Amino acid sequence: MTRLGAALLAIVVVAVLFAPWLAPYPLNDVQPLDSLKPPDGTHWFGTDQVGRDIFSQVLYGGRTSLSIAVAVLAISAVVGVTLGVVAGYAGGWVRDVIMRVTDVFLAFPALLLSLALAVVLEPSVTTVIVAIAVTWWPWYTRLSASVAASIATRPYIDAARCLGVPAPLIVVRHVLPNSLTPVLVQLSLDAGGVILTAAALSYLGLGAQEPTAEWGLMVEQGQSLFTTNWWVVTFPGLAILVTAFAFNVLGEGLRGALDPRRVLR
Repeated sequence: MTRLGAALLAIVVVAVLFAPWLAPYPLNDVQPLDSLKPPDGTHWFGTDQVGRDIFSQVLYGGRTSLSIAVAVLAISAVVGVTLGVVAGYAGGWVRDVIMRVTDVFLAFPALLLSLALAVVLEPSVTTVIVAIAVTWWPWYTRLSASVAASIATRPYIDAARCLGVPAPLIVVRHVLPNSLTPVLVQLSLDAGGVILTAAALSYLGLGAQEPTAEWGLMVEQGQSLFTTNWWVVTFPGLAILVTAFAFNVLGEGLRGALDPRRVLR
């Protein structure tokens, strides 16, 4: 299953990266006379309401969806891991302050808080990134804080303190690198969730807007045609499903491979 997830993800990433070369038609090539054509040899995934090729739209939409996931996870990891490592190593009132702020954000359902932020801001891809990142970083703070707190009590950290190594240097050289393994696993598991959340916001009209191609926006535009022109909504929905599945399966495989208890067995 891990190999399957990695293979599916590799196909998706390669397809969206090379979209300008793989897409048979330009991104917004409108052909009104070809509107709502079913899948055939000319248009593999059919066409939408204005005659755009859905296969090309899915390829370009994947660029937007994956870019959102990468941006959200990068921001969340940088902010969350930084605060978590500082909290875990420093302890005391520093840990208490950071953890209480983290708990405030965790008290709200992530999707609900993202929706509230997206409503306040102007609908765009940037809005989606900000709205999701604000709700995602606390998980990395809590995870890295628990790992850093465990590492801070180990003998080699005590030896570094006894040698007079400054605390910032200990954090950067020893605590941070040893705290990253569970974070990397969590990143791979969360990527699918971020894509689904971004698609949900775009589906509700709070994310990507025309003429930007994005999978959630494509699903929203085709939902009214599902019973008559199924291909308009089906193929972008399958793209979301396959990508989220690939990330989840790959994340589970990484968690199993990097689990020291399983390695020892």
